[in-house]
Amino acid sequence: MIKKTFLLFVSIFGFAQEQTKPEPAFDFLKKYINTRDLALSSTQDEVYFTIQNTNEEVSVIAYSQKINKKWTEPKLINFTGKHRDIEPFLSADGLKLYFSSNRPLDNSISESKDYDIWFVERVNLKSDWSTPKNLGSPVNTANNEFYPSLTKTGNLYFTSDGSKSLGKDDIFFSKWENNKYSEPITLGLNINSAGYEFNAFVSPDENFLIFTGYNRTEGLGSGDLFISYKDKNGEWEKAKNMGPNVNSSLMDYCPFYDAKTETLYFTSKRNSVSNLGFKTIEELEKEINKYENGLSRIYKFNIKL
Repeated sequence: MIKKTFLLFVSIFGFAQEQTKPEPAFDFLKKYINTRDLALSSTQDEVYFTIQNTNEEVSVIAYSQKINKKWTEPKLINFTGKHRDIEPFLSADGLKLYFSSNRPLDNSISESKDYDIWFVERVNLKSDWSTPKNLGSPVNTANNEFYPSLTKTGNLYFTSDGSKSLGKDDIFFSKWENNKYSEPITLGLNINSAGYEFNAFVSPDENFLIFTGYNRTEGLGSGDLFISYKDKNGEWEKAKNMGPNVNSSLMDYCPFYDAKTETLYFTSKRNSVSNLGFKTIEELEKEINKYENGLSRIYKFNIKL
């Protein structure tokens, strides 16, 4: 059965290597009960991610660096902590970091607002990040904008629940041209639907898109990761479910793909906790505290796309 599943994956997606079960992304993440939104630098020595409490009132962006082949203990990025910051994404040169936040436009205001896409900059890879800057219109609106993902040419893909959505949340595209972003457009029905589509990662060369489709008829339950490739005319093909080797019956979301190591990182609320007839408190603690315990965790999965 496993082999048949793999062969089916190869025929549909062209995956060139056998799949394995997703595993925890980084050891230093295991101590946090709710994490999501991983972004890895192109040099593979910085990783940014979101830490939240169980009810998500607290949402901060943290990072770790690889020094002497070892990942450092995570630290909070210098601008986070007061409002809900989520979904970091690094530019290819590592000098810009985009994220979504409900922070107010004016620092003198303490109340949070709707979610916008923001960015920070740094002079070099060792310098501090700047004060956050709002990306502005036409990308940001009076509605919510989430999950920025950029190509190497600067084109932006993101989630919005605005009035131009075909349904609830949709995936939108905005082209970078003449040093500004064009009016965003929905990606259409090969990607979006009357329901919820969100958290899209676009490959740097803009050849494929991975996103979450929620409660789709072809899904495994809750949110599933889907993939779409561009055809010879540059149009997005009908998105396909990435299958049971990646997706679970619970929420799978926030994809990020590292082409250098052929690794898919994603967030999941998958749960393998079972009632084994516990005899000791130690047995109970071990079972309910394991990584696949239904909380928001970041996983990695080796796959060639």
